Amino acid sequence: MQRVLAVILLMAVSAGCAGSLKRTDSAETLAQYMGYAGEPVQGFFAPRVQSWQPLARDRLILWTGVNEAWLVTVWDTCTDLMFANVIGVTQTGSQVTTFDKVRVGRDRCPIRQIRPLDIRQMKADRAADAASKPKP
Repeated sequence: MQRVLAVILLMAVSAGCAGSLKRTDSAETLAQYMGYAGEPVQGFFAPRVQSWQPLARDRLILWTGVNEAWLVTVWDTCTDLMFANVIGVTQTGSQVTTFDKVRVGRDRCPIRQIRPLDIRQMKADRAADAASKPKP
């Protein structure tokens, strides 16, 4: 019985460490993307969302194309965003606006802000950084 409790405790501690690492990576990623975020917009055209990436409890990126992404901020009540495997986005027609919501499990998280991301510039900056670094 003690062995089972020890294994459960070890698993819980390991999961806690992994979760804190994920949050640190997400904070760094959020800071990187914020440098490429444009001014807030009311909405964007999205016939479909290709993928998404959580950045914080209240922020995620919605990818609508290879070089088209949007930094979406939701209300802080979206507690499971960082741990969700699947999300949904309500939209009217093919338009996602600040009147829509991000669905995470049973939660409906109202969108507070939408900012376009300059993905082309981000890729160009990363390529320039990689080219300027000396090769070992």
